Amino acid sequence: MSTSIVTASCQLNDGSTVDLYTSMTESTDATSTSELLTSTAYAVSATSIGTFANGKSITAFTQPVTGTNNIVFAYLERRGAILMILPIATRGVQSVPCMPYANITLQAGDTIQVCSSAAATRAVGYSVITSAGVHSIFSGLDSTGNIELLHVLSGQGIGASLTGQTIVRHFGTQSSASNLKNTSGGVYVLNDRGLPAGSCGLTVLSNLQPTPNAMAGATVGLNFVARVTTSA
Repeated sequence: MSTSIVTASCQLNDGSTVDLYTSMTESTDATSTSELLTSTAYAVSATSIGTFANGKSITAFTQPVTGTNNIVFAYLERRGAILMILPIATRGVQSVPCMPYANITLQAGDTIQVCSSAAATRAVGYSVITSAGVHSIFSGLDSTGNIELLHVLSGQGIGASLTGQTIVRHFGTQSSASNLKNTSGGVYVLNDRGLPAGSCGLTVLSNLQPTPNAMAGATVGLNFVARVTTSA
C-alpha cells in the first residue's frame, strides 16, 4: 500500500488558523479512512481537531482537505457518525477557500476522517446534504456494469439511509482511472422502478476542485439506489 500526504487549513471563530497534516495509507476499497490531525509544525503535538479546538467553530476552510493523489471523501466525525461533510481537493488543483457546510461547535472527541486513494484506484464518492440537515457519504469501486454506491459507515444503500429525506446539496468525485471507464452521466439516484429521480456529475479531482450544487436533488424513497455505470 502507498501513502498520501493529506493537508488542510481552517480558520476558527476566534480568528486563529489551524494547520492539518497527516501521512496516511491510501484506501483500496474507497471506504476505509484515516484521521487528519493538527500539524506538529504549528502545534505542540498531532491532535484531533475536536481536542485542539474544543468549544470553537470552523468559519472557513482556507485550504480544503487535499491529498497527494485522490481524495474520495472527508468528513467531521462525532461519536461514530458523520457530523459534516468536508470540502476536498487534489494537491496543485485546489483553487478556492470554502465555507463549512454546517455551523458546528467542536467538541473534544470530534475527528476529521479522510478516505484517500491512489490515482489508479477506480474510486467514486457521493457526498450529500438533505433538507433535514443530515450529511451522508456514499462510495464504491467501479467495475463493469452498474454499481451501487453504499453508505461509508453503514454499508446501506441511499434508500435505506435517507428514506423520506430530500437531497438539497450534493457533489460527486471520481479518480482519473474511474473517469476513463464511466459511461453514465455521473451518479444517478434511481427510484423503486429503476428510473432516474435525481443526478449529480462526478468531478475528477486531478482536474478540478469539486463544489456542492443544488441541482437535480431527489426526495429519496426506501428502495432508491445511487448508481454509476462503467465499462470494463
